[in-house]
Amino acid sequence: MMTTIAFIRHGETDWNIERRAQGCKDIPLNDNGKYQAERLAERFVDEKWDAIYASPLLRAYKTADAISGITGLNVLADDRLREISFGETEGTTESERVERWGENWMELDLGRESNEDADTRWKAALSDIVQKHKGEKVLVITHGALLVRIFKELLQDDTDRWYGLNNTSFSIFNLKAENAWTCELFNCQRHLEKSATI
Repeated sequence: MMTTIAFIRHGETDWNIERRAQGCKDIPLNDNGKYQAERLAERFVDEKWDAIYASPLLRAYKTADAISGITGLNVLADDRLREISFGETEGTTESERVERWGENWMELDLGRESNEDADTRWKAALSDIVQKHKGEKVLVITHGALLVRIFKELLQDDTDRWYGLNNTSFSIFNLKAENAWTCELFNCQRHLEKSATI
């Protein structure tokens, strides 16, 4: 019995364009992000999925809401799927961080959530989802930094290949046996291609 999880990064925001750390700041989708979410939703017109889970932060929840409008599935918000908190750095660009805290700002605490704490909560959320939806297909809409943590852990691959996730990218992971995850599709934005036939 195989369980399929499609992990989706939220649509674009103005802070994405400005390359500002968003973290837990509740930044909404911009017009392009809304368009991306609508195009993403079209992927599911002829597909059957069993559930939608999303971070409650607006940029993720509204992306999920667009899919809900196509599939008829209710969006189940789970705070454990929110983005990693970047503490005092939220709202800043790289140059602003260097100016404020110096070249080695990454070595400072600055109130950021630890990777360990982020891992604890997403693992608990995913475990609950898998237990509740064994053998089903589930959509999970969340955030870039958290998804990197998830992908590295599920495939036991600590390389840099997971970075650079695109907005509304679609990645499919299959669980065929306990903790035996495989990646079927990664960082796909086919829905945004002008010639795409969804």
